[in-house]
Amino acid sequence: MKITSYLIVASVLMGFFSCKSKEKEKKEESVVKTSYSTDPSTQREEPDEAEILVLEAIIAHGGNAYNIAHYGFTFRNKEYTFKNDGNKYTYTASVGDTIDFLENGKLVRSVNGQPVSLSPKDNDKYKEALNSVIYFATLPHKLSDKAVNKTYKEEIKINGEDYKAVQVTFDQKGGGTDYDDVFMYWINKNSKTVDYLAYKYATNGGGVRFRSAYNSRTVDGIIFQDYINYKAAVGTPLTELPVLYEKGKLEELSKIETENVVNLAQ
Repeated sequence: MKITSYLIVASVLMGFFSCKSKEKEKKEESVVKTSYSTDPSTQREEPDEAEILVLEAIIAHGGNAYNIAHYGFTFRNKEYTFKNDGNKYTYTASVGDTIDFLENGKLVRSVNGQPVSLSPKDNDKYKEALNSVIYFATLPHKLSDKAVNKTYKEEIKINGEDYKAVQVTFDQKGGGTDYDDVFMYWINKNSKTVDYLAYKYATNGGGVRFRSAYNSRTVDGIIFQDYINYKAAVGTPLTELPVLYEKGKLEELSKIETENVVNLAQ
């Protein structure tokens, strides 16, 4: 998935919502014509409500700071880094003397400083694993990629706060190995942050997961947060998960903790 610039988006959204506040009696316009990507292959010209909600969330979590971000963190005893440079990126994952180096979609593994040969299957596995960790650690940064399809679902209260739910699916091209997974993101109407998310997947018999964010902190302009990971019965509609969560009917599986976050650009 490619990295998108949000500078033009921010300006458009500011103008859009300024006009909206002056016309409270009028019905909200559903289309805002703009071009918000410097890369034609990731360009979306007419964001609908779901697109706007996601763009607001991206801005709230870090916005343009993502475009030149260079951070390191620890996740489950592995050391990770990500460095963004416009539409280019470099990710690393290291444990002991083994380092996975992913640059613009190409993975190289080294052991004791020497590159090692990987089978296509292993190459894909390690690449997807590294991509996945960075993807979740930097949510909602990647949700504006061209392969991401967003649909507004509903407005709902969770623990007394107002949220808008956006469903996300992926195109096969550019959507990764698990492109057929379905996600749901609940965006806080006031803070614009992604406080809850859920997804269903088909591999290994399938599953349904729900995550609740906690320990949200801002590190040099970008929000990082941890999650409690819950399990629901296979086949449970994602829209039902917030109610099950409030009733304590989801099984807690694990904690997703991004530790020791540091800005490496300083």
